[in-house]
This record gives sequence, structure tokens and C-alpha cells, in this order.
Amino acid sequence: MIAIMGASGSTGGALLRRLTDLRVPCRALTREPERLRAELPAAIPVDVRWADAADPASLRNAFADVRQLFLTMTNGPRQVEFESRVIDLAAHCGIEHIVKISAPAAEPDSPVVISRWHYAIEQHLLRSGIDHTILRPYAFMQKLLTLAPTIQQGIIVGAMRDAACNYIDCRDIGDVAAEVLTRPEISRGTYTLTGSETFSHPKLAELLSRLLDRRIHYVDLPPTDFRQTLLDQAHMPLWLATHVMEIQQLARTRPEHPTDTVTRLLGQPPRTLEAFLTESRESGLFERDEFPDRPPSYL
Repeated sequence: MIAIMGASGSTGGALLRRLTDLRVPCRALTREPERLRAELPAAIPVDVRWADAADPASLRNAFADVRQLFLTMTNGPRQVEFESRVIDLAAHCGIEHIVKISAPAAEPDSPVVISRWHYAIEQHLLRSGIDHTILRPYAFMQKLLTLAPTIQQGIIVGAMRDAACNYIDCRDIGDVAAEVLTRPEISRGTYTLTGSETFSHPKLAELLSRLLDRRIHYVDLPPTDFRQTLLDQAHMPLWLATHVMEIQQLARTRPEHPTDTVTRLLGQPPRTLEAFLTESRESGLFERDEFPDRPPSYL
């Protein structure tokens, strides 16, 4: 039995769909079991259970008879505490293999705080003695959907200048996770995951302009101004706004390049950013009746 922590999320949900397509027995763990049950096709028999990293009893129940665990959580200030607890209880319950979603630059002295958190969790996992596979994906394409309100206004705001960014579709991450969970010969390693090409913000604005058939501007701000914009306009908590700023500065100081890992593991190239944005456009996500010719004055 494979248990999927975060089965309601983008990567956990992608893995759940892939494993059910493969008819692999799995258990979906979530803090919203009723919502997830309602979203799953009735024809797909999935064991859905409530599990919360803040509730050890729920984890012990969720881990019963589980041999492998997929571990992903939404980033947050208590991430090291929560994921370490999951690992400890997984070891106690006899789980043999954990596939953990980590982050690029997961190093003890990383300039990105959340990457330091992931490094600490990776080290805890190593000390646990459980066999494990580490997946280090770069920026999720799905995160770009949070830009929809500003794209509707005709702008993208950032602090990357012309630095390139690696993007990967969460469905490719889910597909890779399914491979390492079902093919022992490629598990127990560390894999850096990217899409097939990098995109700077100006290049992203050009792509969106072409796909949407209207001008999308990229507005580059000083890093601290960008963080304040995220606080004031996107209403992000301070830790998250700081993370977004840090990860964009990392792209400037450490140039990003695509890897061929997804192609090697899946036998096919990863999904492209253009294909992903085309799907999003066809869903009507970026539509608006009127679009300004230039960025709003407050920027």
C-alpha cells in the first residue's frame, strides 16, 4: 500500500491520478477527506483518510499497513516540525520507503530560508534509517495561476530582471513519483526536476502576449519593493512574501538550466510551459473584458 500525504494538493493529486490509472493500491491522506471523495470519480476505489501532521493519532491510523509514503506539504513556518513528525511516525509504523518532495538549493547555508528547512528535513529523513527518494522540483507551473489577476490587468510583476527560471508541471512531478514508487531500481536517489526549457519573466510576458493576443507587460521591481507589493497587493504573510523574493533572487545569482531527468525517468519529454498556459487560457482563466495598454500607475 502506498500512502499519499497531501493528496488534495497539486503534486499529491497528480500522483493519486497516476497511481489509480496504473491500478496501484493507494491511500489518499488529506485534511479534507469529504471534499476529496466528492472530487474522485465513483468508479475509482481509493481509500481516503483524514490525516493531519499536527495530530499524531491521525497519522498512526493513516499509516496502518502502508509500505511506502509520498510526503509533500504546503510550505509553512512549522514545516520542519511537521514533516519530521511524519517521518518519525512512519518509522514507528514500519513504513519502508518515503518519497519526499524537497526544494532546489536544499543546503544548510542556502540563501532561501525554505530550502534550509527542506535540508533539515532531508537530514532528519537520513537519520531515520528509512529508505528514501528525494525529488527536488523547480518552480511549479501551477503556481503561475496565482498571477492570473495581474495578467488579467495586463502585467506580470517580479524582481528577477532577465534571469531565467525553470518551470515544471506538477503532473510531471506526480508521474516521476509514481515511477520511483513502483520501480525499485530507480528509487533511493535524489532527482532534480525541471521542464524542458527556462523562461525569464520578459520571455514569459512575450509568450502570454502571443497566447492571449494582447500585450502583457513585465514590471521589474527592486526586491524589497517587490516583497512589499506581495504583502500589500497579494496579502501574503511575511514569510511567504520573503520566500518569493528570495527564490527570485536565487535565480539571478545561480543561473538555472533544464535537466533531462524527467525524460530519462519517464521515457518522454516533460510538458511544456506553452502547453500548460494554453490549457489555462482555454479554461478562461486569463479573460477580462477590458485590458489596459500599460501597467497600472501604482506600480
